[in-house]
Amino acid sequence: MSKTFTAACVQNNASTDVDFNIETALRLAKRAADAGADLICTPEYFSGLRTENGFFHPAAFPEAEHPVLPAFAAAAREWNVWFLLGSLGVHNPDGRISNRSYVIGSDGGIVARYDKIHMFDVVLDSGPYTESATIAPGDRSVVAPTPWGGLGLSICYDLRFAALYRRLTQNGATLLAAPAAFTKVTGEAHWHVLNRARAIEHGCYMISPCQYGGIEGGGACFGHSLIVDPWGAVLADGGDGEGVVLAEIDPAKVAEARAKIPALDHDRPITPEAPVSAMAAE
Repeated sequence: MSKTFTAACVQNNASTDVDFNIETALRLAKRAADAGADLICTPEYFSGLRTENGFFHPAAFPEAEHPVLPAFAAAAREWNVWFLLGSLGVHNPDGRISNRSYVIGSDGGIVARYDKIHMFDVVLDSGPYTESATIAPGDRSVVAPTPWGGLGLSICYDLRFAALYRRLTQNGATLLAAPAAFTKVTGEAHWHVLNRARAIEHGCYMISPCQYGGIEGGGACFGHSLIVDPWGAVLADGGDGEGVVLAEIDPAKVAEARAKIPALDHDRPITPEAPVSAMAAE
């Protein structure tokens, strides 16, 4: 896949009003399409989010009834674009919610689904977050086929788990995506570093739309949606407000970076040592 294309990140601040969030995201996506975007990516939980005592409560519906999917399928067909819907809350039969990404083709069909694997159960200076209390984790990696190559899917906290991205690239990903609602405190410290690291480690483009601004119930998102090239250069940064950023993606740059530093070909099996605690007890 050598055809260049334009990727865009939509950056919004989701309220609890689903209709308003859909309208906002579509308005921004139309701006991206009018600017020539071929692949338009939205943040994690872009259609609605609130928190309560460190628990996450996204806007959630059964997949067959989710209002976002038909709205963006129609836009994909009308504008002849692809979408990565960063994530939606989707009800499970067991009562929990999946944090699910969707790739929508230009015909409006669902090309791929990915459920976030790693749960954001952390303790920050601003307080604890326990994603697993309300969200069911996924258990498989997903590479979505696109006209421009394999798109490896991840969501937010997944960004900290390099082994996931190794698996994605081993399974054919030349593009990686990490849509997020990254917290402001962790984003200021780690967002740019982690996105650039994942791009450099795997010789891939990183496309990472991120929400900005306050979350109803507590917390705030960092913004700074990023598009990073396979050499680690930041091609686009969304700053800290509402908007759209775009960048040209050249899949040939992936092959070029991997030829210069063929780290993916240099992986070797490593024999694990006994844990330090076990060694100390001997």
